[in-house]
Amino acid sequence: MRLRDLFLGYARIGLLGFGGVAVIARHVIVEERRWLTERDYAEVLGLGQVLPGPNVGNAAIMIGRRFRGLPGALAATAGLYAAPLAILVALASFYGAFGQDPRVAPVMRGIAAAAAGMVIGMALKMGTRLKPPPELAAIALLALLAGAWLRLPLPLIVLGLGPPGIWLALRRARAA
Repeated sequence: MRLRDLFLGYARIGLLGFGGVAVIARHVIVEERRWLTERDYAEVLGLGQVLPGPNVGNAAIMIGRRFRGLPGALAATAGLYAAPLAILVALASFYGAFGQDPRVAPVMRGIAAAAAGMVIGMALKMGTRLKPPPELAAIALLALLAGAWLRLPLPLIVLGLGPPGIWLALRRARAA
């Protein structure tokens, strides 16, 4: 894979995924370009989720490094953030000028609802394709409940459910 491929692939992700990068990133990386399998992508994204910073940005660094080392990590990251940064600067200027207009608030609520739906849809799509064993599906459900219902912070969820999840996955791997 060439550096140009990483940059352009991630530039497409960054440009098309505005407001929901994780959804388009999975599509481009797994389905379209076939850089990673569904399971490999889930593992990279999961690791990216527990590290500080944006999960897809962390995944871009790991995927770029996997294929082309440090230059690949830099190319993927630059591609991911270049177009959204330019768009964000333009939108911030627009919002600064018109953000107090009462007609803007419903637009922002509609965009937030669409983004939430995209995240839920991606999670369901990944979950059905990964087909986790029942015990790991239970860990995922507990994590969902801890975050959505109990509103626990992500570090606590990871610290509390990560070790049992790892133990269950290792136990299943040894039994196989």
